[in-house]
Order: sequence, then C-alpha cells, then structure tokens
Amino acid sequence: MERFSARSALALLVLACALAALGCSGEERQSGDQAALEPGEEWYRPGGRWHHTAGGGVSGEQAREIERLRSIGYVSGSQVPPEETSVTLYDPERTYGELNFYTSGHFPGAILMDMEGNILHEWGYQFIEAWKTGPCDELPKRSKGAGFWRRAHLFENGDVLAIYDGLGLVKVDKRSRLIWAYLEGAHHDLDVSEDGTIFVLVREAHINPRVNPEDPVLEDYIAVLDPEGRELRRISLLDAFSHPRSRRYLNTMKSSGDIFHTNTIEILDGTLDGKVAGFEAGNLLVCVRELDVAAVVDDASGNVVWAARAPWSKPHQTTLLPNGNMMIFDNRGYGGASRVVEFDPETMVIVWDYHGEDPLDFYSKECGSNQRLPNGNTLITETDAGRAFSVTPDGEIVWEYVNPARAGDSGEFIASIFDMVRLDPDFPLDWLETD
Repeated sequence: MERFSARSALALLVLACALAALGCSGEERQSGDQAALEPGEEWYRPGGRWHHTAGGGVSGEQAREIERLRSIGYVSGSQVPPEETSVTLYDPERTYGELNFYTSGHFPGAILMDMEGNILHEWGYQFIEAWKTGPCDELPKRSKGAGFWRRAHLFENGDVLAIYDGLGLVKVDKRSRLIWAYLEGAHHDLDVSEDGTIFVLVREAHINPRVNPEDPVLEDYIAVLDPEGRELRRISLLDAFSHPRSRRYLNTMKSSGDIFHTNTIEILDGTLDGKVAGFEAGNLLVCVRELDVAAVVDDASGNVVWAARAPWSKPHQTTLLPNGNMMIFDNRGYGGASRVVEFDPETMVIVWDYHGEDPLDFYSKECGSNQRLPNGNTLITETDAGRAFSVTPDGEIVWEYVNPARAGDSGEFIASIFDMVRLDPDFPLDWLETD
C-alpha cells in the first residue's frame, strides 16, 4: 500500500535530525563534482550515487519526480486488528513443521517462532545504523522503507540477510551485529545460491530515453553480489524483456513511473530442466507486478527465456513447486479479492487454487506470499491483514496466526506480515544456545 502517513513524516524528521548529527546536512557537500550549487541546479541520486546536473541535466520537476519514485514503498500496517490474535487455530496432526521465520511491519527485524506462537529468537537492526557505514552523501533523503524488513533470509548459522525496501540490504549475525551493508536500492526479494552468491532485486529512478525522454521511470534490475555483499554485475529487466521472444510483454508497460514493480526472485533448481525450455538450473524466476507477468531470466545471457501472462492481477511470489507446477499469489484477480493459484507452466492449466469462501475472507491488496509444504499443505501470508495460515489440499485451514504486533501512529493498525516461511524440521538451531 503506497502512501505517505504521519508516521512516515515523523520518521523523515527523525532521520533528518540523525543526519544532521552525523554532519550530513543538505548544505554540506563534498569537494570536486559536489561543490556548491549554482542557482537553478539540482541534485538527484539514480543508481545509488549522487549526480550533479545542470544545463542539459534533469530539470527541477524531473528531479522531484525521481525522488518521489525512489520513495515508493509500503506502510507498516493498514487494517484494524481483530479481537483474537497470535495462534488462533492449530491442528498438530495435520500441520507440517515446527518453526516459522517472518518479518513484521512493526520493527526493522525478523522473528523465529514456534507453532504455538512462542518467540524463540529475534533479529533487529536500525536503518540509520546500517547507512552510517557509507559516505555521508550516500545517505538517502527518504526513510519509508526504514521501519521494517521487507524480506529476510535465514542462514543455518543464524546469520540473516534483510532488505529495507527500496533502500538497501544488510547482513547481520545471530546477535544482530552488522556484518556488511549494500547501499544500492535493494527492494522486495532476494535469493542465495549454494555457493553463497546473492541475487537481489534493485531499482533506479532516472530518465531512460528508451522509455520516455521526459518523464522519469523506476527501473528494476537483478544485482548479483558475492557473499561479502560486493556487487559483481547487474541484469537490466528492461533489456531482458527487450529480447525478440519476450518483447510483446512490454506492450502494456507504462511510459513513466513504476514500470515493473518486480517483487519476487527465485533461483531455479532444475526441476523442469529438459522438460520446459528456459527452466534450466540456475536461471532466475521473477514476478513483475505491473506487467502481470511471471518470467524466467537466463542468468548467463540476461534474456527472458520464458514468460506467461494469465488471469491474475498484480501478483506476487511466483515459485516453482517440486511437482513441476508453479504457484503464484494472485492479489486482485479473484473478482477483486485474492487467491493462490497452482498451474502447469507448459499448458498454463490451473490445477489448484485457494480462495476465501467470501471474497472478504482473503484479500491482500499489497504483498503476500505462498509456500508449498512437504506434506502437501500450503502456507499463505495475507500481508495486509497481518495474517498467516496453512491450508490442506482441499482448502481447510489447519493453522492460523494473526499478528499481535501493532502499527500506525497510535498503534491503531495490525502490523503487516510481509513474509512468513516454514522451516524444515531439521533446520539447525544449535546457534541459539551458543554465544
């Protein structure tokens, strides 16, 4: 849900005070290219770097639009909480697993919780502390994504990778001590290969003449990082879709603003290798909300090698299942409500779906995720409602969790659950008992 709240305004004020304390006020610039501005000159920061533009550069209006696009993000909560919270339903005989790892809108951190709602461990790290690691002029002017972790990845030793949406990526250890910070506009999602290589979505707000010579766009990329957080290369999703085989999917692309809003990335494991062209191991499955497209990007060539647009609307969390089918969170395609859809990527036939008995029973306008569990159940995160639940193949709910945390200026909203993952029963937890 992309709007600016009073809490966001307060966060900006707090951030400005923190920057001033660091000696990073808007009047202080580094030497060289960033000397004092002449009248009519502007500053903007596409691609994670400040650029001085005068004369033939961007206009003041364009620079303001660039900054607006860079500030696009989610609120920490938006719905009135129900009376009953925490674990409201638990059928241990028909559920799978014992551990849930999730991110919540009420703080910049992640939680490890058992099936009964007991918190086993928490991680947390403030945005401003992460960004102190870079030069003063690298600190962004907005802070909408600073109040929570949009998504996190838990390593077996207790380390965590976490995204401040639209701002950056951090790695912290089990005690929430910073290991490194990547300051280049990471957003929404990441995945980690077996060798530790990190694939993360990043975005740049800028003028791209290929799309629009006048109005700025928010453009998405896949950044490839080494295990220490150093960027190795980037894949432009605009370039990826410009390949002749997939160019038609750009026909619905907007000519300005947030043109892609890519929200999911998953490294393919080879389940469909040799069965469906493009699904070779190591290729990258992405979900592009503004195009209503699920696509596979060849990591080597940087081209889209498979894509599909089906009857879903503003989707999230495309994932490949062990049975060779795919699953997607269809946010607004079920008569304006939400559903989770399983389909055959070769024939595009829908083989299973879940939706509420009443459309109002299941709806998340923004975000949302789904995970197929080994026993055949599906774990679903209904982000806006601050709710996660697992359903059997016939759609019966056997576990439900409603976030007890609160968000909003006065705690009037239930805190969004941006993503919940059920861990394997053999996931190592020995780090919980060591210093």
